[in-house]
Amino acid sequence: MTEFEKRHEKGIIALKTIYLCGFMGCGKTTIGKLLAQKRGCGFFDMDAYITEKEGMEIPQIFAEKGEKYFREAETEAIRALSEKNGVIACGGGAMLKKENAAIASAAGAVVYIDVSFETCYSRISGDRNRPIVMNNTKEELEIIYDGRAPVYSENASVTVSGDGSAEDIAERIIAAVR
Repeated sequence: MTEFEKRHEKGIIALKTIYLCGFMGCGKTTIGKLLAQKRGCGFFDMDAYITEKEGMEIPQIFAEKGEKYFREAETEAIRALSEKNGVIACGGGAMLKKENAAIASAAGAVVYIDVSFETCYSRISGDRNRPIVMNNTKEELEIIYDGRAPVYSENASVTVSGDGSAEDIAERIIAAVR
């Protein structure tokens, strides 16, 4: 039994699904894997889930089926993954849709990893697997970031600073969702 499970059994921690949201490059996948390990539960990367289900990479989905189709696939993924008890790293746009935020909130805790635009941009710049990055300038991406940040905050159960090590951030999330 993991330490997390022991603490849950004693009633110290309520075991629930944690949805990580935030802008591209905020660390959802890196932190999510560590958080799942610490909790002794599964980790699910929503983008990986969608690419496996669709049998094609995200840029190909955008090119062949469009962004609207991809956003519907995110809703299906959130719904399917809501039945899991684990940590889910959502795509950067997943919580922009009210339906997705409602499904996630009903299934567990939505945690917004708040990281500066400059930090996110340094991590995503030139990433060819991100159609939104490839189709926008730095200035346009900053406008997207500025538009999304308040939506993430509004839809989150908890906001956690993304400054510091992945270990520190994971511990802050564990403390925040108790």
